[in-house]
Amino acid sequence: MKERNAERTGSLVESHKGYDPRLILFYFGIAALLLVLGGGLAYQQLFKTDAYHDIERIQNQRRVLMPGSRGNIYDREGRLLVGNLPRFAVTLNLVELRGEFLKEYRKIRKAYRESDDRDLVSASQMEQVARYTVVERYLRQVNRTLGTGTTLDSKELQRHFNQRLLLPFVLVDDLTPNDYAKLIEQLPVSSPLQIYTSTKRYYPYGSAAAHSIGYVSSVEVSDADLANFPGDELKTFPMKESVGRTGLERRFDDRLQGQAGGVIYRVDPAGYRVNPPLRKLLPMQGSNLVTSLDIDLQLAAENQLAMNELAGAAVAIDIGTGEVLALASKPDFNLTDTTPRISSENYKKIEESGGWLNRAVQGVYPPGSTFKLITALAGLRSGAITLDTVVDCQGALMVGRRPFPCHDGHQHGPLKLREAIEKSCNVFFYDRGIAMGAQAIADEARRFNLDSPSGIELPFETTGMLVPDPAWKLRTRDEKWFDGDTANFAIGQGFLGVTPLQMACFVASLARGETETKPTLIHQPGRPRIRSAPINLPTPLYQAVLQGMQQCVQTGTGKILSGLLKIEGLAIAGKTGTAQVMTRKGKLNLAWFVCFAPVENPQIAIAVVVEGDTPNEEFAGSRYAVPVAHAVLKDWFAKKNRRASSGMASLNTTTENVAAR
Repeated sequence: MKERNAERTGSLVESHKGYDPRLILFYFGIAALLLVLGGGLAYQQLFKTDAYHDIERIQNQRRVLMPGSRGNIYDREGRLLVGNLPRFAVTLNLVELRGEFLKEYRKIRKAYRESDDRDLVSASQMEQVARYTVVERYLRQVNRTLGTGTTLDSKELQRHFNQRLLLPFVLVDDLTPNDYAKLIEQLPVSSPLQIYTSTKRYYPYGSAAAHSIGYVSSVEVSDADLANFPGDELKTFPMKESVGRTGLERRFDDRLQGQAGGVIYRVDPAGYRVNPPLRKLLPMQGSNLVTSLDIDLQLAAENQLAMNELAGAAVAIDIGTGEVLALASKPDFNLTDTTPRISSENYKKIEESGGWLNRAVQGVYPPGSTFKLITALAGLRSGAITLDTVVDCQGALMVGRRPFPCHDGHQHGPLKLREAIEKSCNVFFYDRGIAMGAQAIADEARRFNLDSPSGIELPFETTGMLVPDPAWKLRTRDEKWFDGDTANFAIGQGFLGVTPLQMACFVASLARGETETKPTLIHQPGRPRIRSAPINLPTPLYQAVLQGMQQCVQTGTGKILSGLLKIEGLAIAGKTGTAQVMTRKGKLNLAWFVCFAPVENPQIAIAVVVEGDTPNEEFAGSRYAVPVAHAVLKDWFAKKNRRASSGMASLNTTTENVAAR
């Protein structure tokens, strides 16, 4: 028995000493899996560390973009036209209220659980109610301090919490100086209620030069404004910045726009900020802009236009450089009403009044008798007019079977060129216009660039100006050109359309004896004098045109208000004009006046147009447009004399000092 048991035990021991091949394969499989696992862990830890760091950074970092303030805009003498004022708002830093939100939430949840009448309310809804309750409590504190009744918009609060948590939440915007003083005095430094300071555009002269300056509106700061600031891939909270919408604000937005700044914060899983910031770039103010405008002349033009209570425009140009000294358009708008934003009510009001239209560069008008200067130049250059040419005005000229009347119905009798310009005789220019042909007149107008935009640094200058000719009429209307078209064309009527700025440029060119003036709204000290192609007329012929303009002001069609236009010591050459336009109201008159001064040394050119508002109303340029030019010339001449006196005083002082030494 014992022997058998021993044999059995020995055989069992012998059977367990061997190795099963299947177990060996199993061991190899386990080892391979461990190697794969170890390799995977090593790959994740060693080779994908940067990727996981990036994911972690994106999850727990946020970027805030802050605007830079815009540059200032000045007139040519350094007077501020547009600046920046601090704009104050009462804000709440929601990040600092996290504890109060939680406390209020627990209070609401407890009350809900203890309530007998319990509707189904989610935790997120209770959180919203808690936030509203806390924020509304702070708003009541502000209302008590200011004596106001501002209410809280729950939807706006929730939207801000979900989308702009890192930015201050605005409770009361655009505080008055008195409200600002009250809050600064009573708010503790440690209070979550803080005064947030931003900037808004400031316009010392209100509506002055509104069309030239333009207005701004608010948009969110763009990533493109921070080309060298990191964090493009982070969730970004942009604040508001101002961008130019019209005028110089739009044209030079890149220059005026400040350099934006940015801050990168670390946030916790709930999205609350963890101080201090990881990176910060301070914003910088934009570059300043010095315009060619003279605010004194600008105000003179605008105030006189406003006295007419009619729509119109006026442009004054430095003849030597092309710098625009005044560019006025009425009706206009108060720039202060556009900042920090323009209300729909104000926008509609301006639109209904026609105030958005810059009539100086967007208004297209027939120039009336002021265009007779072009016809005169064309006739002199073509030979159709000489110093000895005489036309007998009998009050009208028969063109075909239709009589074309003179401008005032009077018979001027025999006239030469000087008298024809002085008295603005239509018959003279009908006759000579038909003699030279429409093409000669059109070619002359195009020599002075009346068929194309001036290129001034303003957006939206019209391209609708028109210098017609027979080919244009055939091409666009499929109609033949008649002598009646030429007669109308010769006196600045018919299909012809130009802007006040173009007429100011034309008069400036005429005063220099040249054919092109490129206007600019940017002041450049020491800017070189304009040089362009000469008019190419013998001196006696050229002087005949200027003498006719001077006589027009002294004894001709401008004499109605010659006493008002007269400025002691200043010789003025000018031309009045009246034109008609068809509107929905009927046929309305336009009053024109163009001039330059001084005659012996031309320095300033002016063009004025005033729109009538009553059909068939008598509307002479001398009555409505001349006073606007006079107001500008009077201020310009007074300033010129003051500068001369100041220079002479300085010279005398210097001479005395030298003599004393």
